[in-house]
Amino acid sequence: MTVSRLRDVPGIGVDRVGDEADRAADPSILRLENLDTDLRPPSEALEATRRAIEDDSANSYLPFLGHDALRQAAAAHVSRLSGVPYDWKRNCIVTAGGLSGILTTLLALLEPGDCVVLTDPTYVGLLNRVRLAGGVPVFAAIVPGRDGWALDHKRLLALQAARPRVVLAMSPSMPSGAVLTAKDWTAIAELCRSTDAWLLYDAAMERILYDHRPYLHPASSPGMAERTITVGSLSKEYRMIGWRVGWIVGPPAPLADIALACISNVVCPVGIAQAAAIAALAAPEQDLASAVAEWQRRRDVVLSELAGLPVIPPGAGWSLLFDAGALDLDGATASRRLMDKGKIAATPMAGWGGPAASRYVRLVFSNESCERLAGVGERVRRALL
Repeated sequence: MTVSRLRDVPGIGVDRVGDEADRAADPSILRLENLDTDLRPPSEALEATRRAIEDDSANSYLPFLGHDALRQAAAAHVSRLSGVPYDWKRNCIVTAGGLSGILTTLLALLEPGDCVVLTDPTYVGLLNRVRLAGGVPVFAAIVPGRDGWALDHKRLLALQAARPRVVLAMSPSMPSGAVLTAKDWTAIAELCRSTDAWLLYDAAMERILYDHRPYLHPASSPGMAERTITVGSLSKEYRMIGWRVGWIVGPPAPLADIALACISNVVCPVGIAQAAAIAALAAPEQDLASAVAEWQRRRDVVLSELAGLPVIPPGAGWSLLFDAGALDLDGATASRRLMDKGKIAATPMAGWGGPAASRYVRLVFSNESCERLAGVGERVRRALL
């Protein structure tokens, strides 16, 4: 019998589509289902990993909250981006990946039944973690348009009545690639202040921004430093998915409880990955800039290929959403037809937010070259039109 905390936790769907593509063993299948990338991590991080394998101090449970040097580097990283001075001992702990940090933070902040605001659509992994922690998700819509996604401020502020304990915001948002603007962060700050809610900021992709969009950190908004908890990760910006290292930076009061929850869960971050994390955080800015430029080229190829079809342009991130509902299909049907008729592995979005999410299918452009993506438009049209 399924325990109650799992009754409303759906599968992600990515693994099912990926397993089917693996079984087909057909190299012509475009792998657009999983949030991976083929761009290599910083060379400095790779070399640090090799050295750490021979370092006995990296093969230990201690220190539980992460190596001092990494906590210093992560706190300095968030301080530089936000403009908020964070002390590494009081304001930062290291986690076994960003999503582990999200779950740990939710476990430390939520009482059973507390409301958590998320955007809709949203990453189902965030939604599932809210439910695992005993929270009740409520949705703030991001509205699709010809030029991208926009946060619905009226519906966001209507959530004051739900008295949320946490606003869980990701920018750029995944799977949509929506980017929160300065006005959006102001509205979110108003909601947090009016309801005394924490802002839990998922910063995993925060600088993967296209078309010269400005970088913004919500802790820099007036009155938000004391109620913003930032969770970062190596996985996206540094292309270090397999290292499983993240960090949590925020005010000292909640950090003490979050640290206790962290120790009670995964015990400690991956030892041999922490030196690599320090090296990655010190990598030249050009490392990320080059990766972002390549991902934008791939996005642009997909948007050009799908011109005239119901896609919502992403302003950032690694993926975009195709509106199968505009073709009188649901996402599951579109995903099936894309695989069968177009040789495209793509994940349907049922469960990735409210009921409207089921109309979408996600296309990940970060893991296929521009050369491979050329022709995706013909494949999609053959499968869906």
